[in-house]
Amino acid sequence: MSHRIEKDSLGEFKVPADAWYGIQTARAVENFPISGRMPDRDFIKAHVAIKLAAANANCQPGWLDEGKRDAIVAACQRVLNDEFLDQFVVDRFQAGAGTSHNMNTNEVIANLANVALGEEKGKYTPIHPNDHVNMGQSTNDTIPTAIRLACLAKTPRLIDAIYAMAAEFERIAERERDTVKSGRTHLQDAVPTTIGREFGAYAWTLRRVAQQLANTHPRLGEIGLGGSAAGTGLNTAPNYPERVAEELSNLSGEQIVAVNLAAQMQSMLDLQTLSGSLRGLALELTRISNDLRLLASGPRTGLGEITLPAVQPGSSIMPGKVNPVMFEMLNQVCYQVLGQDAAVAYMTQAGQLELNVMMPALGSALFDAMDWLTNAMNATTQKNLKGLIVNRERCATFIHASVGLATLLNPQIGYMKAAEIAKESEQSGKPVREIVAAHGIMSIDEFDALVLKAARDGKV
Repeated sequence: MSHRIEKDSLGEFKVPADAWYGIQTARAVENFPISGRMPDRDFIKAHVAIKLAAANANCQPGWLDEGKRDAIVAACQRVLNDEFLDQFVVDRFQAGAGTSHNMNTNEVIANLANVALGEEKGKYTPIHPNDHVNMGQSTNDTIPTAIRLACLAKTPRLIDAIYAMAAEFERIAERERDTVKSGRTHLQDAVPTTIGREFGAYAWTLRRVAQQLANTHPRLGEIGLGGSAAGTGLNTAPNYPERVAEELSNLSGEQIVAVNLAAQMQSMLDLQTLSGSLRGLALELTRISNDLRLLASGPRTGLGEITLPAVQPGSSIMPGKVNPVMFEMLNQVCYQVLGQDAAVAYMTQAGQLELNVMMPALGSALFDAMDWLTNAMNATTQKNLKGLIVNRERCATFIHASVGLATLLNPQIGYMKAAEIAKESEQSGKPVREIVAAHGIMSIDEFDALVLKAARDGKV
């Protein structure tokens, strides 16, 4: 591989000849062969958007001349249009605070701008990575801002995935509103309910979680860009924070405001709050996934009240076996997200004095959690929920076999006599409906109507 030689304050270093990045990126690639994972796509584009916004903001007071501004803006636009994304190559685990990624971005933009002006890669004239692309900025303020902007980009996609799953649960709930089934508490038979009520509750819960996520969204637009080093605003133009926030608002379509510049470097409270919402979503999805796996169990020797679409063979040795693989996958993702949340919590409290240097890994944990949940929910909704079948006859078999139906008799004959009916059903094996008819309390048809009313309306 051919190389070019670049020079920094530490001396000379080889850079791949065809690379659009420069010496500091090349050093970081050599220093941090850790995970093999490159930066998150939304994060790259958020960070580049910051460079574009900064160039415009710095041009307004005359700190950056229009020719350099235009070249930087044009270079940024190419990356925002999905060009050169493969040039952002620093591992997710890198120097604290994200200096390596910041310089990776500065170098790529500078080289793109200079080549467009007829100059060579690696010469950094007339546009320098630090002096011009990074003007008025620091890793201290650009990286936490880019993390927040990337999360802003991901949140609507995740919320859409939640609402899509909720809508599918609601569709099933409406279709099966009169499908009576045995309720279960403590994993034991309980009073009758309906598939409609059960699945409607799943939909309602997911919508509530989506609203909680939506409530975190505005806080992510509160940034500390303009804080420069240590939140001081050192080497920034007059009114720079307000101008650059306005530029980012126009670029992102989000409401971006500059708040306490020092606090947004010290504190990751808004990101921890977001992570907490992701944890809540993961916990609810885990619970729902476990329920559906139980309801689909068997199919002949388990509950078998629902059938999930077969998307792949379930066993390498047992012919014909089909497993609930989509909800198993969703469980796995949720458990991993819980781990990401724990990592975010530890890294949130690991900030010291004027800076949290854990930001690269903290951001990566959030990005993964949001993308994994989005993708897993969309896949599960499309491949399983949309084809879910309710086995109504199986539900009817279970409900008529349930001793819990005796509870419906409490208002008419009292708890003690209802308990006797339940005991008789338990000992004889006869359904409660037959015993009720035999005792002349009501006919089988009347009892079945009572069961439906209780299951659907919660009243007898």
